[in-house]
Amino acid sequence: MAEWFNNDFLGISIGRYATALGIMLAAYICKKIFAILFTRVILPLAQRTSKELDDRFLTCLQKPAEFLVFLIGLFIALQVLQLPSEPFDFARLATALLKAVVIFDVAWFLFNLVDMVDHYLGSWAARTESTLDDHLAPLIRKTLRIFIVVMAGLMAIQTFGYPVTGVLASLGIGGLAFALAAKDTVSNIFGSLMIIFDRPFQVGDWVKAGELEGTVEEVGFRSTKIRTFAKTLICVPNNIIANMALDNYSRMPKRRIRLTVGVSYQTTPALMREAVSRIRELLRTHPAIDQEFFLVNFTDFGASSLDIMVYCFTGTTVWADYLDAREDVCLKIMDILEELGLEIAFPSTTVYLRHDDPEPDPARPRLAES
Repeated sequence: MAEWFNNDFLGISIGRYATALGIMLAAYICKKIFAILFTRVILPLAQRTSKELDDRFLTCLQKPAEFLVFLIGLFIALQVLQLPSEPFDFARLATALLKAVVIFDVAWFLFNLVDMVDHYLGSWAARTESTLDDHLAPLIRKTLRIFIVVMAGLMAIQTFGYPVTGVLASLGIGGLAFALAAKDTVSNIFGSLMIIFDRPFQVGDWVKAGELEGTVEEVGFRSTKIRTFAKTLICVPNNIIANMALDNYSRMPKRRIRLTVGVSYQTTPALMREAVSRIRELLRTHPAIDQEFFLVNFTDFGASSLDIMVYCFTGTTVWADYLDAREDVCLKIMDILEELGLEIAFPSTTVYLRHDDPEPDPARPRLAES
């Protein structure tokens, strides 16, 4: 048995293979034990404290720390194996691979840590009145994650003997092609920054841009997501929506009611004056109508009616409440016209027929009557 363990395979004895395998198995068992201790001992101790910071920090650390325990065992196993450096330097390759994995493990922890930073940024943004930080918080989260991934990739490349400066220089060769391909992406990012700093809308606003109308759900790096009233979700590139004429209905301090009430031409001037006066009094006393400004005037002799313009605003901007107020105003105007005996006109045409008998011409000879 001892002789069999002394046999070599690729310059390494079977015994060292078995020892390295045993160390890796032990490292895996230690990883499982550490996970149990972390879950049942360390986390409950942290939860006894009054602050939430340590709980979130340990949650971000748990999985990367468990994997690090296994990596320590893997490192010991590599030392036991003593990989050959001839004819190919396996030892250097294994060490570089192990370093790269450690780098990504640390990046994993930092990537998780961004969630904790995002939580506290979101809590801070919720306490402020400005909506700017509400948009900045998710952008900061995405930026930090992209930065961590890129830096981890560059550091991992450097562990294989490729200098970062050389990698960045080689990227410059295809820089022009990359810039052309990423032109729309860059313009979308600048569009998102314009949306954040100009603040034409925020999440939850009801907006209309061209044929697009709905509620803003998310403002991202590349696009803005709008939920239409048909419950479909539309993603609009930020460089497009930032350059569109946009109506933000959620910014209205009040909603407008504009009506044209047409009464028939049988209406007398006295009844018209009374109708205008009573409609004005209706708006003046209506609880849903804003009293800062309203107009009621007899304005036009229409094709089929005498037109009264009613122009006012509701104090509420909620769509359902506005419709209720508009309906109540219309019904009460109908009540006023009914009380005055006025008819609401509808499009109609009156045709006058005229028949003139020609005068007898004395010069024309008359036929003899038989």
